[in-house]
Amino acid sequence: MKNGLKVVLVLSIPLLAGVGIGYIIKPSQEATAETARSDGFEDSFPVSVQVQDRSALGTDQISNSRHNAITRAVARVSPAVVGINVTEVREQQGLISNDPLFRRFFEQDPFFRQYFGNRKYEVKGLGSGVIISPDGYIITNDHVAGNATEITVTLVGGKRLKAELIGTDPLSDLALLKVEGNDLPYVTFGNSDDVVIGEWAIALGNPFGLFEINDKPTVTVGVISSTGMNLGRQNNRVYRDMIETDAAINGGNSGGPLVNSLGEVVGINTLIFTGGVSQTFVGYGFAIPVNKVKRIVAELRKRGKVERDIWTGFEAQQVDARVARYFGMTQVQGVIVSDVFRNGPAEKAGIKVGDIILEISGEKINSEEELFAVLNDARPGDVLRLKVYREKKEVQVQLRVEQKTL
Repeated sequence: MKNGLKVVLVLSIPLLAGVGIGYIIKPSQEATAETARSDGFEDSFPVSVQVQDRSALGTDQISNSRHNAITRAVARVSPAVVGINVTEVREQQGLISNDPLFRRFFEQDPFFRQYFGNRKYEVKGLGSGVIISPDGYIITNDHVAGNATEITVTLVGGKRLKAELIGTDPLSDLALLKVEGNDLPYVTFGNSDDVVIGEWAIALGNPFGLFEINDKPTVTVGVISSTGMNLGRQNNRVYRDMIETDAAINGGNSGGPLVNSLGEVVGINTLIFTGGVSQTFVGYGFAIPVNKVKRIVAELRKRGKVERDIWTGFEAQQVDARVARYFGMTQVQGVIVSDVFRNGPAEKAGIKVGDIILEISGEKINSEEELFAVLNDARPGDVLRLKVYREKKEVQVQLRVEQKTL
């Protein structure tokens, strides 16, 4: 925790039945501190039509008219936003010792028997989602629906549909659902690499379960506060390259869209920073960039999961002050290669023990966690550009990662 801030997944499954707003996780040090296309499902995603002056569309008399770019964007996207209710079955270990002698005297007692063994119980929760195709594919967060045994989706207007979990990726915190439908409203994807800091940002979703009251999403408006935010690893999830916004995001908003003033989805709302014991928005909300969402969702539709079994052929550890001095570095940075495996990708690329990796494909690497996060976005066959410190000078290395084999 830094300056009293905590990180909150803006909807997770609450501990007990009822409307919950997630669980608090301690942030890492980093936290406290034209669209990619490919064959397959990704090609079917709607993308925006390019115009000569996009900025003129997004700033059309926003403050001078009741009907403006923001109201048009909300009207365009709202029909495709959904509320999500989930049921999850959890298992709690028995409260009584499993010592044989203890069990001999107490397990037959009707009162104590209930405390032996594991106990399963249901937990209910809620979140948000967004329809991305007319036949009913829906994006949400893994922490909303990834472990659900039953999923109900509420459309604008109140219609409720049972949803199937097509696939989920806990690491990136994304899940893909499917409901039956043929002509459902759906969103247009923008280009998160083209997001401009300071431009309008609109968050839509189901905060505090308010979707259940009037069968339509709640809308909040702010700006894009920052991009490329690396929040590190949280509860076995990795939040990299996140979009920050000051549009209010609260418990239940998880999985809902972050939209620009053209009505294009640029991110999926996922977590917030919160102060003290409060789990409500205090100015910092974060969305997974939509270009990453498109890649993950395409894989989930094809395989139901994301294949990350890559092999780099080296091991590395964080550089400390002693290592930096020994190698003549002027500052502590990077990770040092401690082992290179024979005939592996690293050896083929010319990487040597003692090389200090400073960057991978333009991203600075200052810890094993950052190395892990960057490599988790790689796929077999990808070529990574490494900036390496070797013999007191920087060299460039091309590393082609391979499929991990047993």
